[in-house]
Amino acid sequence: MLQKVDIQDEFQLPPEPDRGHLLRPSFYWALVKRRWAYFFIPFFLIAPLAVGVALLWPATYLSEGKVLVQSQQIPTELVRPTVTSAAQERIQVIEQRTMTRDNLIAIIDKFQLFPEKRSLMSVTELIALMKKQTKITPVDLQMDFKQRSRAALENPTIVFSVGFEYSDPVTASRVANELMTRILGEDLRDRTSRATDTTKFLAREVQRLQADNATLDARIGQLRVAQGKPATSGAPDQQTTNLGQLKAELVQKGALYSERHPLIQSLKKQIEAFEKVAQPPPAAADTNVAASLEALVAQQEALQKNLDTASNKLAAAQLGENLEKNQQSEKLEIIEQPTAPQEPIRPNRLKVGALGVVLAIMAGAGLAFLVEISDKAIRRSSDILGVVDSQLIVSIPYIVTTAEIRRRKRRLLLFIAGLVLLVTGALVAGYLFLPPLDLIIAKARVGLFK
Repeated sequence: MLQKVDIQDEFQLPPEPDRGHLLRPSFYWALVKRRWAYFFIPFFLIAPLAVGVALLWPATYLSEGKVLVQSQQIPTELVRPTVTSAAQERIQVIEQRTMTRDNLIAIIDKFQLFPEKRSLMSVTELIALMKKQTKITPVDLQMDFKQRSRAALENPTIVFSVGFEYSDPVTASRVANELMTRILGEDLRDRTSRATDTTKFLAREVQRLQADNATLDARIGQLRVAQGKPATSGAPDQQTTNLGQLKAELVQKGALYSERHPLIQSLKKQIEAFEKVAQPPPAAADTNVAASLEALVAQQEALQKNLDTASNKLAAAQLGENLEKNQQSEKLEIIEQPTAPQEPIRPNRLKVGALGVVLAIMAGAGLAFLVEISDKAIRRSSDILGVVDSQLIVSIPYIVTTAEIRRRKRRLLLFIAGLVLLVTGALVAGYLFLPPLDLIIAKARVGLFK
């Protein structure tokens, strides 16, 4: 005889665990009551440590000043500057020259920097540390686009800052002032040297062209004498007068310059040329003399043009040199002097302390949840579903006995008494063995705790 069998219950899937307790505040309050020790132990270990680090961290001060690249005071249409390199390029060059090994060692020795690290670090490491704490950066000037004129776009205002980081604010300001002084001195020497070198080069070029022109003039005069023409349009004794003046000038210059000086060599060539003209020229064909004379005259005209151009350039270079020496050209000007800072740039004690407290809270909460997750104890009816059949579960309320209530009260009183004793002992110990709190904070701010 066939019998109907209901197999639905045999293959019924187990019910999913109930997670609704995670949304109830009572679950978290019960978790806090059970795992409060696992929360407070990491908190009381990490939070005071973070606050102590924030208070005792040595302070770092930044003293910096600002330098303005001032444009030329005299209009460039009247006097052209000799040094035409871009200001940004000169600043980079000056920075590299200022940050050389010798300069940095001189600054370290002058102000006795890093006294506690000198015995532990080599000279190269000290120089690297000095470069790291030196700040030379351009200042970005925010300007409205409508206010920018064409001249401002062609010649932008350039400002850069020079600073130094150190644990002592007074020393930081002194080193920053020394760096700015060296930068300004290096810029002045660089511009003056360039202008002087340009003037010397053009002066030598003008002297060379004058000597060549005098030699050509003497040869032209000699050929004209050979043709039976007067060498010059002046008086008959003009050549004799010029020869005497050249000899007198040679004697005068010879007392100042050596025999190898270009000016002395030029005067000697002119004297030799005039002496050859004074001698009777050899007989020559008129055709060859005329051709040579025309070629020399054309060569002299081209040479005279070059001499005039070089003379004009020399005059402009001399004006530019005077402009640089009088500091009326483009120059660096201090618009903000480095001073001793009042507040450190590092560390941000409030931020460090707050981050430490947050980290302590996260560590305590994480440890409490980790212990709770790893605990396999059964506290809710949903936890029994993984052990027995759900149809066999019956909810029985928990019955609190009088002994348990007394035990809880006793534990609470003991905890409060222990906490009061701990806080009182810490305050007494701090009062007896530690200096005043305001003194500790003041020392920490100035970096005396190292």
